[in-house]
Amino acid sequence: MNPTVVLVHGAFTGSGGWKRVIRRMHANRLPVVAVANPLRDLEGDAAYVRDVVDGIGGPVVLVGHSYGGMVITEAVHPAVRALVYVSAFAPETCESALTLAQKFEGGTLAENLVSYPVATGGVEFRIAADRFHRQFCHDVDPEWAAVTAVLQRPVTERALTDLATRAAWRETPSWFVYGERDATIPVEAMRFMAERAGSMGTREISGASHAIAVSWPDTVTRTILDAVTHVR
Repeated sequence: MNPTVVLVHGAFTGSGGWKRVIRRMHANRLPVVAVANPLRDLEGDAAYVRDVVDGIGGPVVLVGHSYGGMVITEAVHPAVRALVYVSAFAPETCESALTLAQKFEGGTLAENLVSYPVATGGVEFRIAADRFHRQFCHDVDPEWAAVTAVLQRPVTERALTDLATRAAWRETPSWFVYGERDATIPVEAMRFMAERAGSMGTREISGASHAIAVSWPDTVTRTILDAVTHVR
């Protein structure tokens, strides 16, 4: 039985960022679900992903991009047989996305964010539109970057500062793929997290940005297929 590939996007993008990967999943005749990550708080976002997994009713390969990696790490569920981190955070318990992003030098996200208060309390962040291409996706088409800057999904400060309470990679095999020129999560941080998690397979893409599901969908797909093959 083929597992279902469940894709969880991160901050500043949406499920549409997985389009090129989804096409390749379909070409490999794999069932796939793209989750609309709420981006409100880690516990609530993880609970939502668990609900989605629960409704699938079969084995799952859970794939997270960016902050989505925080969510899949927190969303422990018996149906999840493998984890794939796509330019993503893989926290230990008591770590947040913010602490991991600041653990190593090289990230420039903080200086390119716009923040504003929200009615539910606290603030949320988005990337300044005129800096989105350079910050998030320097290796994609400028037109795609301009449209995505408008469509981007903001994330709350709470989501980025909530501490992980679980580390699913301790019990579940994991794979990692990320860009060597990621300006959002420093490459040293991702190397550190992959090694710490005992990654079953790691791909580092030379010169690639944070948006590798768009710019390098074949490499991302191969990494997911490695996890699928392991689960079968």
